[in-house]
Amino acid sequence: MAENQYKWGTVLVACMAIFIIVLDSSAMNVSITNLVVELNTTLSVIQAIIALYALIIASFMILGSKLQDILGRKKTFLLGLLIYGSGTTIATLSINAGMLLIGWAVLEGIGAAMMFPATTTLVSSSYEGKDKITAFGIWGGIAAMGAAIGPIVGGIFTTYLSWRLVFGSELLFIAAILIFKHYLTESKPTLKWKDLDILGAFLSITSLILIVLGILLLTRPQNWSYVTVLIGSGSVLFIVFLLWQRRRIKNGLEPLTDISLLKNRLFGLGNITSIIQQIPLAGFLFIIPVFLQQVTKANAFDTGLTLLPASIIILVFSMLGAKFSSVLESKYILMIGFLISAGGTFILGGVFNVNTQMMDIIPGTMVFGVGVGLLLSQLTNLTMSAARSDQETDASGLYNSFKNLGYSIGTALIGVLLLIGIFGGLTTGIESSGIAGNMTTEQIQNSLFDYVETMQTKTPQIPPGQVQEANQIVESTISSAMKQTFNALSLILLLGFITSIFLPKTKTNPGMKN
Repeated sequence: MAENQYKWGTVLVACMAIFIIVLDSSAMNVSITNLVVELNTTLSVIQAIIALYALIIASFMILGSKLQDILGRKKTFLLGLLIYGSGTTIATLSINAGMLLIGWAVLEGIGAAMMFPATTTLVSSSYEGKDKITAFGIWGGIAAMGAAIGPIVGGIFTTYLSWRLVFGSELLFIAAILIFKHYLTESKPTLKWKDLDILGAFLSITSLILIVLGILLLTRPQNWSYVTVLIGSGSVLFIVFLLWQRRRIKNGLEPLTDISLLKNRLFGLGNITSIIQQIPLAGFLFIIPVFLQQVTKANAFDTGLTLLPASIIILVFSMLGAKFSSVLESKYILMIGFLISAGGTFILGGVFNVNTQMMDIIPGTMVFGVGVGLLLSQLTNLTMSAARSDQETDASGLYNSFKNLGYSIGTALIGVLLLIGIFGGLTTGIESSGIAGNMTTEQIQNSLFDYVETMQTKTPQIPPGQVQEANQIVESTISSAMKQTFNALSLILLLGFITSIFLPKTKTNPGMKN
């Protein structure tokens, strides 16, 4: 027994870490209304915090991966764990949105970016042959399970106890990891601090943050003048980052990451496909709770319950998909996955109206889940198969960075599309109803948009006699905006289908690459 316990000790410690990282990504979406009320903030601010958590992970992932070569994988992992733990503590005790931003998005994000790459190298270096396949199977299964049960866990804690316990319970996992840290193996540092590409780290982190912040500012027309500046400067900095990496490689200096991987058609297209796949998934997980809690008045538990069938389907098909790849080319499974996902979002686009109930949404979410499960089963293995064994660390850092960037962009972009649709729709609703009275259309519009931003938990600043009619306009506008947004999701998934056509054919063993 002791031998077996030691044998799987490393993967169990790695699994506890990966579980809390992915749990955070999906558990808090169902708590939006509670967060808005308790932290006295708005929907846009919570959207930004959710997007920034994934963004910080994406931005620091390459740096976190490189730190293993300087500190060793065990020290990097444990340092990341301590940063993550401090962030979790601050998030648990948050009294305003600023504290939640620092604790959850910034500190937990940086900690996760250091832990995540280390979990893969710790598992990879601790097992060989069939044991490695089994270990990565457990690692992947736990990661998928954390994402799948996140909404229902968040719903239970938020509705019956407190959303703070989603973060607070993670401290128990952190304590357990510290207790069993002796199972982790250290690696010998291969680089010194002077070898670290500090300018490259600054360029990569800053460029990604500017791009996503630019997308988040699209919500209100008065911010649009800043949008092109942020997205434009972020894009330029990212190009400068790539050129800087190429220059360091050419001069024989240690780059932050091996960007020559991006020239590989399979790896480059695999990353683009992964970003495209993550955008609808993140958007779906953000806007469904917004609709349920604003229009159907569902609580966090009911919201989690509505998302549960899709989560289970995603988990099941991400496991089944790995078996399908033994009889069908991975690229064809991806193409099928994108088409099924697009079918799901198309179905969902037709169900939203003011009378929509939870049960009406579930069939479309399950179809969407089948497609996403198939996509998740193939993308990592297919993309990582392009890397040589000596490139695996860089490849993993780049792939997971782009994957989290896709999730961050999805939360930002799809949330913004929904809010723009609501903002624009309110004008039409107000003008056709004649509700304005002594107030201008713009005043009514801003008042009702603020009402949506507070998840309809505060009284709109309009004459009391018009509140009921205003509620009908708001709910009708949200329903219409949901239709438009899901149509946009369908188009994004069809773009993913087109991209996957150009992936080269290659058979991959689903157990060998992670």
